[in-house]
Amino acid sequence: MPKKEQTLDFQELFSAIDELEREYKIDRDYVYSVLESALLTAYKQVKGIKDKNLSNVKVSIDPEKGSVKIYEYRKVVENVKDRKSEISLEDAQKIDKRYKVGDIVAIEVPISQFSRKAAMTVRQTVIGKIREKRRSIIFENYSSKIDNIVTGVIQRIDKKNVIVEIEGGKVEAILPMEEQISGEEYKPGTMMKFYITDVKIPPKEKEPIVYLSRTHPNLIKRLMENEVPEIQEGIIEIKAIAREAGSRSKVAVYSNSLKVDPVGACIGEKGIRIQNVLKHLNGEKIDIVKWSSDIGEFIKNALSPAEVVHIDLNLIEKKAFVLVPNSQLSLAIGKGGQNARLAAKLTGWKIDIKGKD
Repeated sequence: MPKKEQTLDFQELFSAIDELEREYKIDRDYVYSVLESALLTAYKQVKGIKDKNLSNVKVSIDPEKGSVKIYEYRKVVENVKDRKSEISLEDAQKIDKRYKVGDIVAIEVPISQFSRKAAMTVRQTVIGKIREKRRSIIFENYSSKIDNIVTGVIQRIDKKNVIVEIEGGKVEAILPMEEQISGEEYKPGTMMKFYITDVKIPPKEKEPIVYLSRTHPNLIKRLMENEVPEIQEGIIEIKAIAREAGSRSKVAVYSNSLKVDPVGACIGEKGIRIQNVLKHLNGEKIDIVKWSSDIGEFIKNALSPAEVVHIDLNLIEKKAFVLVPNSQLSLAIGKGGQNARLAAKLTGWKIDIKGKD
């Protein structure tokens, strides 16, 4: 491969290394070490060396000049016994008359002498290691973000899966069909909030896959954490969430301070906090209810907005028998039984609702 072409390749590589460092935080020293290792492997191919010890061969990398050089270091001796590590005084003085016995001579090995195969080995090794490192960084980065939310832009639909660009397009993520909200539109270019459920590295050296959800209850939890400072500060706790994604959810909250109303704090003045959560959920409704260690009280709260007249608890079967005014029976049960169903999910109890005159 011509020397000029090699130099241009290295200049392009150094530019790529700068970009990788900025975008993916890949340490340039790591890339330089990979390049050095690849060049030494190619050097052994060219020289037909099988010995692993190359202590007298060094790679010099100068990213500012865009140059890479290989040097053989040989000791000046009277009588050469090892041509790989020694040079005669006569030959050394042909290079520079000032050399004397005991000096070390640095002899450049022109990279232009590398065969096409050796040059290809260098290129493939460096690119492969960089991709491997990038995959590792993406995997580690998003593994730490599992159970958190991320903003993404819908890119396309692929076999019923929604492909989402996250981190400004640096990473592609998948919203599987089973994690999509029924009836929700996923138009290309639409920006949404997603919950990260998992990150996996597929076979055949492909990019890590980040898996997303729009249906997970914790999507609501994380959205509320972002909007309610008291949750972030630990004053208010989200104790339970029951969700029928895209339709309605119930969230049970508790305050560790007698001075802070958990429901009011989550709703916010004029409903601003809960509205900021709802705008990311495309019309889904959320009931904020007060959690209580008294299960009877908790079940009453969970059935809101209906009012409970009386409640009997079967502690063994975890079953609650609830009486509500006849005028509120349909409200307590909800359309299609949704209110009662969500209350049961929220509390973990079976709930039997009856009307009372």
